[in-house]
Amino acid sequence: MIYIIFIAISIISYLVQHSLQNKFSIYSQEPLDVPLTGRDVAAKMLHDNGVTNVNVTSVNGQLTDHYNPANGTVNLSDVVFSVNSVASAAVAAHECGHALQHAQGYAPLKLRTKLVPVVSFASNWVTWVLLAGILLIETFPIVLEVGVGLFALTTLFSFITLPVEVDASRRAIAWLQSSGITQGIKTEHAKDALHAAAYTYVVAALSSLATLMYYVMILMGRRRD
Repeated sequence: MIYIIFIAISIISYLVQHSLQNKFSIYSQEPLDVPLTGRDVAAKMLHDNGVTNVNVTSVNGQLTDHYNPANGTVNLSDVVFSVNSVASAAVAAHECGHALQHAQGYAPLKLRTKLVPVVSFASNWVTWVLLAGILLIETFPIVLEVGVGLFALTTLFSFITLPVEVDASRRAIAWLQSSGITQGIKTEHAKDALHAAAYTYVVAALSSLATLMYYVMILMGRRRD
């Protein structure tokens, strides 16, 4: 049964990623009705919401956009930073949504931020610990137990990420509409792009949960034996 779940999630993940890339490709060609690049949109959203201690910078890559609470920066990829499009506006506003969460003490973001060092450690070691745990399951089952615990932390992190991303998109769409940067069909397209991005987080969380269930089944099977 678990293998069927893995296959289903893999197919869904491929379809979601394909849909995301397709939609962003389309909406990246759709200009705004106002002459603003992604950088301009980000700067305006931060200013309109009274966030004055966050800088907007450019980073290399595609879909590498992110907010860094450690140094107070909204980092936009090249295709977002200097481009006027519905997609760039949506992405820029979404990342600024995280900056607003930070400024307002949004609880799920605070929790996710606190977990980052722990999850980073777990992510670096979990694969090796799980592998060692499976190989040594007959003699040192505690190794697999530790591995499952580490993986459970990464799964928890995936699920905590969901409300953080959904709320950032909600803030982005609300501001884009109220500020007049997007209206009518362009607002719907911006919303569609952000919804497509959100689905990738949902699939990632479900995939992580399915993998965790698989390792738990191995551990429980050993205990029954």
